[in-house]
Parts: sequence; C-alpha cells; structure tokens
Amino acid sequence: MLTRIVAATLFALAAISARAEDVRPSDWQGVLEEARGQTVYFNAWGGAENINAYIEWAAGELEKRHGVRLVHVKLEDTASAVATVVAEKAAGRDAGGSVDLVWINGENFAAMQERGLLFSPGWAEALPSWRYADHENKPTILTDFTIPVEGMASPWGMAKLVFFYDSARTDESALPQDADGLLEWAKAHPGRFSYPQPPDFIGSSFLKQVLLEKVEDPSVLQKPVIEETFEEVVAPLFAYLDALHPVAWRSGRIFPQNYPAMKQLLADGELDIVFAFNPAEASSAIADGELPDTVRSFTFPGGTLANTHFVAIPYNASAKAGALVTADFLLSPEAQAKKQDPAVWGDPTVLALDKLDEGARARFEAIELGAATLAPDELGPALPEPHPSWMERIEEEWKRRYTAEN
Repeated sequence: MLTRIVAATLFALAAISARAEDVRPSDWQGVLEEARGQTVYFNAWGGAENINAYIEWAAGELEKRHGVRLVHVKLEDTASAVATVVAEKAAGRDAGGSVDLVWINGENFAAMQERGLLFSPGWAEALPSWRYADHENKPTILTDFTIPVEGMASPWGMAKLVFFYDSARTDESALPQDADGLLEWAKAHPGRFSYPQPPDFIGSSFLKQVLLEKVEDPSVLQKPVIEETFEEVVAPLFAYLDALHPVAWRSGRIFPQNYPAMKQLLADGELDIVFAFNPAEASSAIADGELPDTVRSFTFPGGTLANTHFVAIPYNASAKAGALVTADFLLSPEAQAKKQDPAVWGDPTVLALDKLDEGARARFEAIELGAATLAPDELGPALPEPHPSWMERIEEEWKRRYTAEN
C-alpha cells in the first residue's frame, strides 16, 4: 500500500513538472487559460516608491483582466533572487520554485544564463506584444551587456545615464562635459558630488562610465576579463577615484546607499550634481514633489552608458504561464505608455512607435515629458555596457580598496 502511495505521489509530482515545462507561448490561448488563478512572485527592486506603485497598478490590471495575482517581492539587490534560484537548483528543486519572474539585466542575467537557470530560449519573442518591440533600432534589446539574450528575457525598459543639477544653485555654463571635467568640477566644488556605494547598480554604473572614458582601448571591455591584464586595464579608473574621493561628499569616507538617497541629498542642498539611469527621473521626481522644479538634466556630449532592462522567468518557476502573461502585459503599448509618463515612472519605452496603431501612438504622444527631461536628440551617443565579468571584478576591487574592513 505504501509503495503504491509513494508511486502515485511521484507520478503526480512528475505530472506537475511536465505540465510546467509544457507551457508553450506559441499557444497563447492555452497560456491564458493556465495562467488564470496563478500567483506570480515577481522579484524586483523595491527601492523607489514610484516604481513600486507602477508594479502595484500592473498587478491590479493583471488580476482584473487575466485572473493572475502578481506579488511584488521587493529586493535590495537582484543578486539575491539569482542566489535563491541557484540554491534551489543545487537542492534539486527543478519545479515549484519560489521565483516566478525577475527584473534583471547585466551580470545577473549572464549568471542565470550561464548556469542554465532560465526558461527556454525564444519565449520572449513568442509573446503577442513582441511585435511592437523596437529590436531593429535598439540592439540592446537583443544583446544584454554583450551577451545575446536569445529570447530568454523580455525587454521592459530602456536606460541611459543622465546627470541632474539644480539650476537655482548651479551655473549651467560650468557643467562638466565628460568624466575628466566632472573631476575638475568636483575639485572646484569640494563635497558637492558623490555616487552610491557599489554594488549598488547606479554606483557601479558610474564606475563603468568612467572606465569607458578612461580605458586605453574600450574594445577590451566587450570581452571577458583576462586576469593577467585586469589591473593594467582598470588602473586609470582607480587613479580617477583616488583623485575624486578626497574632494567628494564626506571626503569619500562614506557614500550614499542608493539613488533615492543621493536624490534626497540633492533636494537637501548637500549635493549639486547627481545622476540616474533614467532620462525622465528628474521630471518624475519633480512631479512627485521630491525635487524642486528648478532641477534640470544634462549629459556628456561624447556619450553615456546605455542598456535595456528585462524580465526573465527562472527554469523552475511555479507559475510559468502567469509569468508569461505578466511579461506580455508589461510589454504592451498600454503598460509601456503608462510607464514612460514621468508622473508615473518615466522609464523610456522599448517599443517602436511606428509599429503601433493610431490610438496606441496617441498615448505616447500625449505624454508630457517635463521641463527636466532631455529630448531624445539631446541625450548624446549611447556607450555600450562592458561584458558582465568586468563589473564583477571592478566591484570586488572597489571593495578591496575603499571599504572600511580593508
């Protein structure tokens, strides 16, 4: 009797696993039917109230339209979600995983892809809303930090490094035009600039921006790190930081925890120049009353770092169908237009407006970008992200050099 019970249990578990793997985005009606009633645990950074509010809005729409319950698992660092899936795989939990969808890009995407932790290739390109994606003109939709995405993650938004300042306090004519100019500006204005402490994503992005400008041969950054030459390649970056820290906020002894903390320092008048990875961030913050309406944006004429961020489904997700429906909704023209509105979030769309019908285009055209948002032709060239291995090693080296325990 016990043997039959065990056998039946194993058969049931195998059937559940098989059903999870049998989810096929090409059968969208089947996906919608299976998704109804599922709970999707969406692991996403939870450090900004406007983003949290947007995800809450999306959750309400998914429940209303598709019967999918979306739970925002608020993360401080995406790496913790990756670690969860790694641990589950090591424990043999190849179905029924605790992470259904994750907001991801860069080294975290590369780590999951390399370890075989992502749902099958091609699913993103089979979503109904994929037909609107501007993969022809935005190559970072197809290649994330030099790594081909292969349809294992669905694009969610665009990002480009942009700087902000309060025009009531800072002279526009004196704004720096590149990393070297920023260092000279910081020396002339001690204590008025800083960056979030790595491995915070925004802080690490600043390090990459400086490295891209200072490295002798930028093409080496498009390939994995070679340990034998690592110190030589990054030497200009750390020489730059050694010069910056003594004239930075709090003399470089401590750093803002993240972008919201840095933004508050601008609002409080402690910093005069800050930066974000969203061209509309300043306008969004003004709309939310977080920054004064005198804040404006600028960028470096020679270019700043740019990328696409994605949502991905772990290979062992419990609610794959619900995750697919969520990813498709987040890519839809309605959700993308709402997300681009600075009064909501201000995150630039991944869609091609010329692929949309008249009504969908009108949603985007009606968005007031705000006085603090640069026009697309004012953003300057997009500098490509380095291979993810560079960020991992640079963060390790930064910690070794500058944290208190070292």
